[in-house]
Amino acid sequence: MQPRMGGIIQANIPDLETLYLSYMPYVVDGGLFIPSKQPVQMGEEIFVLATLPEQSQKIPLTGKVIWISQKQNGVKLQGFGIQLSGEKGLYYKAEAERLLAGLKSSNRNSYTM
Repeated sequence: MQPRMGGIIQANIPDLETLYLSYMPYVVDGGLFIPSKQPVQMGEEIFVLATLPEQSQKIPLTGKVIWISQKQNGVKLQGFGIQLSGEKGLYYKAEAERLLAGLKSSNRNSYTM
């Protein structure tokens, strides 16, 4: 994952493990954690170009900042989580949940909870 480039944040999700760590299924309409040192504010609207595992297509996502991790500590990276919105957000949510279906989650951490 990379910092903003010209006001756009790039979120490269190369594999299922990274998707598992980054996706926030407990957020209404889905959420995505983006490791970043970029300063953001709660409630701020963010534009992200995100990928899904084994796909090169960048999906334009918009979302509201709903989670901020200030410092790195162990598995919890510095960054922020957004609540996905719009048609592309619903597409990303559906694809992420399809890819993660059946993945065992017992005793696994994520970047957020």
